[in-house]
Amino acid sequence: MSAPGRLVETLAAWLLGALWLLPLAYAVWTAFHPREFSARFVPTAPLTLLNFVEAWNAAPFARYLINTVALVTIILVAQLLLCTLAAYAFARYEFVGRDLAFLLVLVQLMIMPDVLIVENYRTMNRLGLVDTIVAIGLPYMASAFGIFLLRQTFKTVPKELDEAARVEGAGALQTLWKVYVPLARPVYVAYALVSVSYHWNNFLWPLIVTNSVTSRPLTVGLQVFSSTDQGVDWSIITAATLLTSAPLLGAFLLFQRQFVQSFMRAGIR
Repeated sequence: MSAPGRLVETLAAWLLGALWLLPLAYAVWTAFHPREFSARFVPTAPLTLLNFVEAWNAAPFARYLINTVALVTIILVAQLLLCTLAAYAFARYEFVGRDLAFLLVLVQLMIMPDVLIVENYRTMNRLGLVDTIVAIGLPYMASAFGIFLLRQTFKTVPKELDEAARVEGAGALQTLWKVYVPLARPVYVAYALVSVSYHWNNFLWPLIVTNSVTSRPLTVGLQVFSSTDQGVDWSIITAATLLTSAPLLGAFLLFQRQFVQSFMRAGIR
């Protein structure tokens, strides 16, 4: 690529980065300054933490945070367990209908979860699970993307390792746990990051299936807090937004290198 082309590409990347950071910069400015400075930039404006205190006291964010952590943990554990077992079966076992079953898994990748909201709600209502954390997570506990990703990873494991483990007397589950899982660790980390970030920010389905504080996650709680009934105070709203997104932002900043390495290794496989 020529020098002018590189310059244009660099400028475009910086411009896109600035546009991406602009809403976050506005939220940080507004949250850490008094409300009279929410619509004007004054470099000498005083800093304050009162917006965070008011936001925390105005809504049960502690409860929302506990609900969200419990939700993403339950979903992730269930996905890792179910996807690992299904992927191992598709990768290493021969059984009648295997290709058809895997094709059905691939078909699920083409169906948006929002299309199934009505049917999922009916199912949760019949099971008596409406307005529970389990109801939010149950439709996502078997991930077609996770099964596909791990199955492709397991197929790259040499069969000689599998056979060596069997010769040593290891059973199927022992072979899976001691051979396949360690070799796929970067893929597990990459998938876990995608799963946690998606379900931490998921909004529509939790909004529909929950109606009380005891089960609402952070996204729904923030929407209720920032509704017109609460008034439009951008300083408080942006402070609450930072409170809800701080765990993910903090995790990304702390483990940025591990994040990138896991995705690169998963992509190479």
